Amino acid sequence: MLFSKIEGEGTPLLIIHGFLGMSDNWKTLSMQYVAQGFQVHALDLRNHGKSFHADDFTYEVMMKDVVEYCQFHQLTSVDVIGHSMGGKVVMLLATIYPELIHKLIVADIGPKYYPPHHDVILASLNAVDFSKKPSRSEVEEIVSQYIHDFGTRQFLLKNLYWKEPGQLAFRFNLKVFNEKIATIGEALPFENHFDKDTLFLRGDKSDYILDSDFETIYHHFPKAKIETVSNAGHWLHAENPTEFFEKTIAFLK
Repeated sequence: MLFSKIEGEGTPLLIIHGFLGMSDNWKTLSMQYVAQGFQVHALDLRNHGKSFHADDFTYEVMMKDVVEYCQFHQLTSVDVIGHSMGGKVVMLLATIYPELIHKLIVADIGPKYYPPHHDVILASLNAVDFSKKPSRSEVEEIVSQYIHDFGTRQFLLKNLYWKEPGQLAFRFNLKVFNEKIATIGEALPFENHFDKDTLFLRGDKSDYILDSDFETIYHHFPKAKIETVSNAGHWLHAENPTEFFEKTIAFLK
């Protein structure tokens, strides 16, 4: 069963993070949705956060994990927010189990194929040798040689934890990510459709959703609204949380 943080009472709202993320990244926004009458379920996908590790890593198995989670918690109609890789998971979920989804929000990812582009991030993570028992600052120093952007570095280093006294580790399953990285970019199957209310949000500084992608989005999601969050890149919910919240809550309400 997937690990989750459940907060509040009311309409169930599932939040699904992106690649190398976790439920913790959504803590502040979660409490804002709770204040608006939602019961927030912030999930850790398999091989991420505090959820289980498994060699199987496809969108189909990630989607099935979410379905099983909903069945276990007796959730029969949910609103869903998915960011990046999590957005691909919720697109697949909505098109295969439309009866489960009330409203769908996809953050800064489209249904199209994306070529592998995480090489530098994976290189930075693979450069850390935990057998040498590095300190947090030493891990950051290694990662900073590859990742110059402070925000991206902090996002990655949130995954550090003390496995035992004096021994740090990453929470995610780096071995599987190295082997299955091509999975992340896979397109939504051409024939998949979801005919209910859908909101696509993109960051104005991000190139993940281009104007030329709108036709593909409308093909799969004929009722889609596509909006842009200002002063934000790919991590739009972290870079402009105020506008992200305003646009999502206006849609959900």
